[in-house]
Amino acid sequence: MDGSQPFTAHAADHGHGALHGSPAAFYASPRGETAALVLRERMQAFWPDLHGQSVLGLGYAEPYLKLWQDTAYRCIAAIPADLAPAADGHACLIDDTRLPFPDLSFDRILYVHGVDAATDARRTLRELWRVLKDDGRLLVVAPNRLGLWAHVESTPFGHGHPYSRRQIATLLAASMFRAERRDIALFIPPINWPFLLRAWPAWEQIGHAVLPDLSGVILIEAVKDAYAALPSAAVARRMVLLPEAAARAMSRLRESK
Repeated sequence: MDGSQPFTAHAADHGHGALHGSPAAFYASPRGETAALVLRERMQAFWPDLHGQSVLGLGYAEPYLKLWQDTAYRCIAAIPADLAPAADGHACLIDDTRLPFPDLSFDRILYVHGVDAATDARRTLRELWRVLKDDGRLLVVAPNRLGLWAHVESTPFGHGHPYSRRQIATLLAASMFRAERRDIALFIPPINWPFLLRAWPAWEQIGHAVLPDLSGVILIEAVKDAYAALPSAAVARRMVLLPEAAARAMSRLRESK
């Protein structure tokens, strides 16, 4: 492959259409299009330029990877197999606890509609740690447990397990990541009313200023915490002798007396 050519990788069409209530159906609706527009703006503030870098989107990241498709070296959308019926016509189906990628494969990983739906979020995050480069960055997008979007089941943010900012940071720390930057977004009510959707910039501005705890989602950028794998205190050591070595040592001790 010519490294100068950016591309987006997807697996073959698995034959499912956009099902009602699925992420694909949601993002095809005016409400979903508006949510994607809001979140893409916040994501681009984190990662404005990923020219020449390898990007993985895990969960349901396809509406957001288009931010970097034209400039990234590669952009791979990976969807857990249990979300396969929710995908649109293209999906790279994987087991999110056993990612099919070599160690240190990606410069950036976007994890959206994933941590809240994962059957074992901690194990998945350890897999993300494995495939992320040592100087890479992970961006986790999770529904805020205090926000309206986490309680509306007609959106993908209303399924699975919502989080607080502290809970996400704690989960990341337990998975050997260190949270570095945080943001909040999606203050617009999750209602399919066109006049409300068109006013999303005002909702975002007012929400950030007045009701920051009630955002629809939480965004946290994290890096690998290599020191988390080290013991916090010196480990006591003791010598273990094999039987023959122990006998010789005792013999020398007796001869020296």
